[in-house]
Amino acid sequence: MREVVVAGVGMVRFGRYNGEKEWPLKEFYELGCEAVLGAFRDACVEMKDIQAVFCGQVYQGTSAGFKVINEIGSTGIPIVNVENACSSSSSAFRLAYQSIAAGVYDLCLVIGLEKVPAGFVASTAWNEWERYMGFNVQPAAYALETVRHMKEFGLTEKQIARVTVKNRKNGALFPYGYFRQEVTLGEVLNSRIIAKPLRLLMCCPNADGAVAAVVCSRDKFKSRSKAVTVAASVLVSGMYGPLRGGGSVKVQNPNRTQMAAKQAYEVSGYGPEDLDLAEVYDAMAPIELINLEDLGICKPGEAGHLLDEGFFDLGGKMPVNTSGGLMSRGHPLGATGLAQIAEIAWQLRGEGGQRQVPDARVGLCHSMGAGQTCCVTILKR
Repeated sequence: MREVVVAGVGMVRFGRYNGEKEWPLKEFYELGCEAVLGAFRDACVEMKDIQAVFCGQVYQGTSAGFKVINEIGSTGIPIVNVENACSSSSSAFRLAYQSIAAGVYDLCLVIGLEKVPAGFVASTAWNEWERYMGFNVQPAAYALETVRHMKEFGLTEKQIARVTVKNRKNGALFPYGYFRQEVTLGEVLNSRIIAKPLRLLMCCPNADGAVAAVVCSRDKFKSRSKAVTVAASVLVSGMYGPLRGGGSVKVQNPNRTQMAAKQAYEVSGYGPEDLDLAEVYDAMAPIELINLEDLGICKPGEAGHLLDEGFFDLGGKMPVNTSGGLMSRGHPLGATGLAQIAEIAWQLRGEGGQRQVPDARVGLCHSMGAGQTCCVTILKR
């Protein structure tokens, strides 16, 4: 297996490209094109250098990747469209990584993009009868999981609110995020209830957005200053048993995040104690804390207390969601996973600006989505 590097990344600001207020009207393929051209500039490559394209999206319909590349100039290369819920673009990244590591290609382009309507995501990942019963109402499902965690480990509503405060503070320093204003603990705790105990400011905003990354074999990329190595890229699906995905209260297999983390640590040779920072899926504020425990970054029940101590803050021992996470950056489903990878790449290159983690060498990205998918990527310098 060849060593694979992230050679360049590009991103458009996440938000609402609907023609209202400061947001111009743009289609998803226009956003994707901007991100791709940004990644090309960053990696110092052109479309003619790319040997294959992998495009992650969820609700953009047939041939999303082709529509993006048609804006730039089609060259006859393979274009693979990947739909894998909120792990779509990190799954597309994994396909590019595997293809290059195996020697099939030397240089690939990965795209993640989405335009998401306002309101609850109309998820079709459940059977029709389950949707009628409300299984696909995400805040309600996350609220149930949160209440269980609060009862079992003593997680408090104030600790949940602190996740939003932390991430919005980080997001104020991130130039590509949707929300770039800090919020106070009181503002979060006084925002309206969505699904008890989850309040409005504990729930991530849906958004439009696009990200792109140029991925290549190390021997084909000469820039030592920009190359970030892929130490592991792992994709799993859920196993029968864990309560998060239904199943059984008697059969307790590891959940998808636990499985993906274990495999990523084994493949990379790094453990949670080696990480300098992480981008962790935070569709709802409490889920960041639960995922940190499932990733082995802390023990079950510890995340809330470590958050109180500043452990996960910028300047803390293990900064989490330096980009502001979904809570601040926004959640364009098909772009989310690759956005995490882009932020870790910038951090490892020392390009994090005011949110830079000093001497960052190893970073983890964690995304998961409906259908019980989960992807963990570890990047290193």
